[in-house]
Amino acid sequence: MSAYLEAALDCVVVADASGCVVEFNPAAVRTFGYSREQALGRTLAELIVPPALRQRHSEAFERFAATGEGRLLGQRLELTGMRADGSEFPIELALSRVEGEPLLVCGALRDLTDAKRAEDDLRRHAAEHAALRRVATLVANGAPPAEVFAAVAEGVAELLDVPAISMVRFDRDGTASKVAGWGESPFPVGSRWALDDPSVMALTAETGRPARIDDYAKVPGRHAERMGAAGIRSAVGVPITVDGGSWGVILAFSWEPEPFSDDAEAQLARFTELVATAIANAQARDDLRKLADEQAALRGVATLVARGAEASELFARVAEEVAHVLDAPLIGMARYETDGSSTLIGAWGHEGRLFAPGTRLPPHPGLWAEVRRTGRPARVESYAGVGDAVSTALATDGARAGVGVPITVNDDIWGVVSALSTDEKPLPDDIEARLVSFTELVATAIANTQARYDLRQLADEQAALRTVATLVAEGAESRGVFDAVCEETGRLLGARSVNLARFTSDGFNLTMAGWSVHDTHVPTGTRLPLEGETINTIVRRTRAPARVDSYEGVEGELAELIRRREISSEVGAPVIVEGETWGALIAGWDGPEPSPEGTERRLASFAELIATAVSNAANRSELIASRARIVAAADQERRRIERNLHDGVQQQLVALQLELKTVEAGIPADLEPIQQDPGASASGAGNRARRRARDLARRSSGNAFPVGAGAGAANADASLTDPGRPRDRPARSAARLGGDRLLLRRLRGAGKRDQARPGKLRKRRGEGVQRLAECERPG
Repeated sequence: MSAYLEAALDCVVVADASGCVVEFNPAAVRTFGYSREQALGRTLAELIVPPALRQRHSEAFERFAATGEGRLLGQRLELTGMRADGSEFPIELALSRVEGEPLLVCGALRDLTDAKRAEDDLRRHAAEHAALRRVATLVANGAPPAEVFAAVAEGVAELLDVPAISMVRFDRDGTASKVAGWGESPFPVGSRWALDDPSVMALTAETGRPARIDDYAKVPGRHAERMGAAGIRSAVGVPITVDGGSWGVILAFSWEPEPFSDDAEAQLARFTELVATAIANAQARDDLRKLADEQAALRGVATLVARGAEASELFARVAEEVAHVLDAPLIGMARYETDGSSTLIGAWGHEGRLFAPGTRLPPHPGLWAEVRRTGRPARVESYAGVGDAVSTALATDGARAGVGVPITVNDDIWGVVSALSTDEKPLPDDIEARLVSFTELVATAIANTQARYDLRQLADEQAALRTVATLVAEGAESRGVFDAVCEETGRLLGARSVNLARFTSDGFNLTMAGWSVHDTHVPTGTRLPLEGETINTIVRRTRAPARVDSYEGVEGELAELIRRREISSEVGAPVIVEGETWGALIAGWDGPEPSPEGTERRLASFAELIATAVSNAANRSELIASRARIVAAADQERRRIERNLHDGVQQQLVALQLELKTVEAGIPADLEPIQQDPGASASGAGNRARRRARDLARRSSGNAFPVGAGAGAANADASLTDPGRPRDRPARSAARLGGDRLLLRRLRGAGKRDQARPGKLRKRRGEGVQRLAECERPG
């Protein structure tokens, strides 16, 4: 018997009729923690029965000892035993009665701790697999992530026997938000936490591995305070990894002082894998759906672009499609202006006149300014506290955060498309890339519209320039060209007034021409000093096109006159003639908006035509003046020649007459009848010569000197007959001068021959008369 008790693997305890232990084998010593000496003589109830069960045990044992009836004899019972240290554990008991006297009861006991643990593990594994199958089925069927999250939370709570489970997503802004939960958690779905305090979430996000906190009372920070205030003692978390990145964490909370079991992380990890698969599948389906919606929206916008829809219709459609595709409640599209302001061209979801299309917003800090500065997509995480009027209005509309993408046209930052959120959650990480697809279509539409507008504008501009150029080429009067340029410029540019000003050498501005829609241009002939920062002064100083967007505060009489004419902004281009700034062509507008971009370049084209007209007019004036100088010089030269010829002829006639008188005095007495003949006398010959010269001048009057020829001939003829008449008359014709010279030569020749041969004149009277007669003939 003793050998059996020593070798038995199970505990063997023998008690007498009073319930005292009489035998306590080595296996019982190992299991219960008592030595054999400590156990012998003590009652079973005191030794191995837990206090809560002792009374029932004592009553049952006394009844068995008194009656000998034992219903439990021979049965295997599962009871709770107690070790020497007071700990309880499951045991299996089999009772039997020892034959003979006195009464002895033998109990064979087996420690069921390992068996129960194995049984619990098996049951737990079965429950875990059942929960995993349910979640896997949901994932395979494509259930929404929220339904998958709820099933996971419930399964983990049952498996770990904890009162609360939370599923948390890590956000891009360094925070975490609860997306699903189960149980008695004091934090509802949507709650957000910062990850800068010590917590299970922060440890998991930082390391990418499971983490736990066994006692929040020992952890510093606001997060631990919130946990303690909610009664949470401990927590364990396992990361959810999606596509290689830490997407979030599954958390289990406990209100009990005991920490979680050592395998809690492993149990959670099996669920996180399914959760990650569900998230990945859901994201893939969501991405596919978003791609389909996006492509449909892009096709709709592309159709509008292809058929050349109006810009207002296109921008409104883009804003609407972006709002629907990106699920963004507030959409804004704006064009950047040269002065730093922005003009709203399309909007969705905004209320109030501030965000109506066409509204011009002043320069302001924030999203649009950042996109314009960098030329790249930008984000604003919060509009709170920015303080300017636009940001305040956005906050009134409910805006919390926003993202903007530039609209690039021909490599220039033309404008911006922005999407704003109205709740605490951040915008998706891929929203910039999705916005780019729309901005590219918008940029294409703007480029096409701009090309059509530029082509139409170029055609109108060329037509106006041809009209003015034709006037210039035809040599029209400068005033007519100036008026035409002002009118064509005003109509082409859509200006309210156009003026052509000349800059005088003494520092004044002289208005040469003007045109306006409502008689607002500076009147022609206005002469005012060039002072103050008017467009006239700026153009003269810089010799380049310029603009003035407002005349508020500009000093000077000219600026005051412009304000009285209700002109609010002007653009001017210099008129350069032969390298000097002759003046300026100036266009003005009377509205709050400044002149369109590119106006300076277009205005300069008309200024060049004015310069050509001014130069042509100056050349024509110079040509006329030069011709007048040439004619005057020719007349002066003819008068000089006439005077010289007149004086020469007079001198020769006087000399000839004297010679004739000498010849006459030398005529012999026998030729006296010649002296008495008036026709043969010297005076008669001289008179005949003068008459002959006049006849020759009349017959030889021609057109050798067309300018002043007639007057010159008459004066020459009168001077020949009247030596005392003034001789500053127009010169005679070349033919008349030639006749005079011929007569003079003949008279001189005749005189010389007669002097050489006086004998012949004496010999014959007839010969002398014949010689004089020959002298009188012109040929």
